[in-house]
Amino acid sequence: MKNWIRSIFRWKADHPFSFYLTDFLFRKLLRQNADVHWPVHFTSTIRAGRNLKAGAHTFPGDSPNNYIDATNGVEIGAYTNFGPNVSIISSNHDFYNNAVLSAALPVKIGAHCWLGSQSVILPGVCLGDFTIVGAGAVVTKSFESGYCVIAGNPAKVIRHLDKEQCNAAALKKPR
Repeated sequence: MKNWIRSIFRWKADHPFSFYLTDFLFRKLLRQNADVHWPVHFTSTIRAGRNLKAGAHTFPGDSPNNYIDATNGVEIGAYTNFGPNVSIISSNHDFYNNAVLSAALPVKIGAHCWLGSQSVILPGVCLGDFTIVGAGAVVTKSFESGYCVIAGNPAKVIRHLDKEQCNAAALKKPR
């Protein structure tokens, strides 16, 4: 019965039913994060959700305390995961007038990426496929080639990943 309900509503098996009931309460009834079309943790905030594009099996904001500002656009590839307290910021305030947001390029995150707990992605950053962002990293520049582990403040490459192993792992059926 549970599997049947999960398949109808496309609920992930690793989240308890209480997650989805809480999501219904906050997103549908109280209208918090209402412009997002997937379940969002009640402690997460997604601004301008209409500008947020997520690939298959990617649910930005399903971890606790995620903050995603998609004012200038955020694109996230398939099978990308978020740890708790991740922030993605696509816009900044004007230097002289705090009420005005400055234009910036959208944030783009590739497929099969992992954003570790408390990592921060700043405006205009582009991360390639199979990029792992270490916990607490502040990503101020792009790592478009992907297949790497980045960490630190500001983030830098600490390890390169084998493309063949990454692609072989991606072909395996997800749980």
